[in-house]
Amino acid sequence: MPTYIDYIGYAASLFVLLSFFMKKIATLRTVNIVGCSFFIAYGFLISSIPIIITNVAIVLVNSYYLMQYYIKREPES
Repeated sequence: MPTYIDYIGYAASLFVLLSFFMKKIATLRTVNIVGCSFFIAYGFLISSIPIIITNVAIVLVNSYYLMQYYIKREPES
């Protein structure tokens, strides 16, 4: 029987998978950040350092490029 920890892992996988269906890059990165955040929580709950490190790195990369996207985007008039 799945535990709440399993459901967090399933949610993480679902959000990461959904991010690949996004057409807008900002939406893709945002949804991916949510998925990776769930994976970070999941990694802590199962005590898996590789999952934590990998997903923290992905969140940082996505956050950087998301900030760059919004900085370079022309203001709406």
